[in-house]
Amino acid sequence: MSDVRELDVADTLGILTMPGVVTERTSRGLGWSGLLLSVQNEQPYEADFVASNSHLVILHLDGLVEVSRGRGSRTRTRTIGAGGLFMHPAQRELCVALRGPLRTLHMYLDRAVVRRAAGRDVELSEEIGTTDPLLEHLLLSLDAVAKVRATASQLYVDSLSAAVAAQLVERHSNLRRAEPRPLCRGLADRELRRATDVMQERLGENLPLSELASVVGLSESQFTRAFKARTGEPPHRYLMGLRTNQARRLLQTTDLPIVEVASLCGFANQEHLTRVMRARLGTTPAVLRRSLG
Repeated sequence: MSDVRELDVADTLGILTMPGVVTERTSRGLGWSGLLLSVQNEQPYEADFVASNSHLVILHLDGLVEVSRGRGSRTRTRTIGAGGLFMHPAQRELCVALRGPLRTLHMYLDRAVVRRAAGRDVELSEEIGTTDPLLEHLLLSLDAVAKVRATASQLYVDSLSAAVAAQLVERHSNLRRAEPRPLCRGLADRELRRATDVMQERLGENLPLSELASVVGLSESQFTRAFKARTGEPPHRYLMGLRTNQARRLLQTTDLPIVEVASLCGFANQEHLTRVMRARLGTTPAVLRRSLG
C-alpha cells in the first residue's frame, strides 16, 4: 500500500483538534499507508464537521454514553456501551453530539484502501451503536502496534488494514452480504454481560426492550433472537428470573415488608410477586418469610 500516503490530523474531519479531546496516542509518524489510528478521551460536545476523504470508524472503549448524529427529523440517537461502533463514510459532512465523557479509538481510513478491497468504488454505511466483534478485534490489534510504536511491522499493519477494509466492505457497505438467517448467533460473552448488567442495575424499573437492544447495538428483534439463542430464554423471562431471585434474597435476609420487596424488584404489586414466585419457585413470599423464623 505504499502508493497511499500516511494520513495526518488534517484528515480527521477536525475531531482530533477539538479543545475537549485529549489524545493518549496515535499512529502518526509510524508510516502507516492510508491509515491514522488514535486513542483519546473526549468531553461532551455538539458540533458539525466538514467532509473528509477518509472513512471514520469509532470504537467506544467505555460507556454507556448517549450519542446523536444528524439534525432535525433525521437525528438518530443511541446509548452505546464499550465495544459499540460509530461509522461515518468519506466525503460526507458530520453532525454529531456526545452527551457524556468517553474514551474512544478512532480509525481514519483512506477511500483508496477500501476501494482496493472492494475492487470498485463503494459507499460505507452511516452506523451508530452497531457491534462487530471481528472489526473490534482488528482495531484493537492495530492499537497494540501503535501502543509500542512498532516501526518494523509495516507488513503486519498493511495486512490488518486490508482486513479492516475487507470487513467494512463485507458488512458495512452498499455491497454487504445479508447475514445468514437459518442459525442465529447468540450474544457474545461481553454483549451478554452488558445486557445483564443493565438488567441488574435497573431491576426495579420498567426497562424497555429498546434500551437493552441499544446497549449491544442490535435491533429489538435481533437482540431478542440473539439473547434467546445464548440463554435459552427471551429477555423478559430472563429478567423475571433475576427479579424473582432478588426478591427471594431480600425476603430471606431482610425484614422489609413484602409489598416493598415487590416494588424494589420490579413487580407490579405483591400479588404479582406471589404469582410469579409460585410459578417459578413453587413457593410464596409469605412462606419464604416465615421460614426465617
